Amino acid sequence: MPNPYRPEEDENTLNLERNFLAGDLICGIGYGIQIVLYSRCAWYLWKQRKQKRHTLLFLGYITILFCISTIFTAIQARTVQVVYVENRNYPGGPWKFFLASQHESINVIFYATFFLVTFLSDCLVAWRCWIIWSASGMLAASLVTLVPVMMLLSSFVMGTLWTLQSSRPGLSLYSKVPLAYGTSYYALSLSLNVLLTFLIALRLLLYRRTIVKALPEEYGKPYLSIATIIVESAAIYSVFAILFLITYAVNDPVNQTFIAVSQASQQIATYLIIYRLADGRAWGSNTIAPRKGRPNHGQSATPKSPQTTDLDIEFGTPISKDSHTFTSVCPSRQDSGYDRWYNSQERNCNVN
Repeated sequence: MPNPYRPEEDENTLNLERNFLAGDLICGIGYGIQIVLYSRCAWYLWKQRKQKRHTLLFLGYITILFCISTIFTAIQARTVQVVYVENRNYPGGPWKFFLASQHESINVIFYATFFLVTFLSDCLVAWRCWIIWSASGMLAASLVTLVPVMMLLSSFVMGTLWTLQSSRPGLSLYSKVPLAYGTSYYALSLSLNVLLTFLIALRLLLYRRTIVKALPEEYGKPYLSIATIIVESAAIYSVFAILFLITYAVNDPVNQTFIAVSQASQQIATYLIIYRLADGRAWGSNTIAPRKGRPNHGQSATPKSPQTTDLDIEFGTPISKDSHTFTSVCPSRQDSGYDRWYNSQERNCNVN
């Protein structure tokens, strides 16, 4: 039996409205997760402010990011009220009103905040890629990150044009020109994240393979699990960004859901990276690189033997074929399983 109360709108428009509401719900859920992660990260960073001055930079970064996300979430909620409550009788339905009011200040702020949080998160992932690859040397890190940095700058330009075009009177997110700019912007942003995810994951997988060879299986694998690689490379965002780009390019209504999921997942991925940095578990340029001074966590002070290369030192392989000592290949963790295993190996070596 036909629904007598069904709006006089086509099925595609109704699907857009359904997904728009679903996206608002997901946006709220994602913001709740961000509140928890921001609180934990800020607490960790604040405790370490006297020992590590750079933690204040991270604290400032996530605070700015959180404030922009808060504005974005508030604007999203207010937009739903304006579209579905205050203008429900607009000719053509709520979705027609949404498209016709893109030049309003509330929608301009929406696009601006969405673009800013995406750009800030992309900057963090690009920086992490440079840090992780810098263990192989500054030249290698510079060469690896040259293309991503150029793509980042290009995405900033395209994102700015997309924001300006989408908020012009008479145009909307789905108009021909803004759609072209938006597709180009998201293609650049997505390609950038996929590339960075690949570069970070590749470097960490190389670490993981060497660590598993250097340490017993029960102690080596936890330091570079698949979860670690996913978090460090922000792979969670890349997956949802791909889904959004595909559905947005073909103008499928479900893109309204995926844009909310991708936005939330990107911020969550950013906070997870910062959390690992604050907790001392994130991989950095000194995690694999050799250290100077007295040995620490299995770092040997023994000079390199003729059979040992710089690559062996960097990746934490044995100092020599007959040696039981390894270079430091794991983040420093007090009373870790690696420490216990290394101490037992050292005692056996002394006995022998």
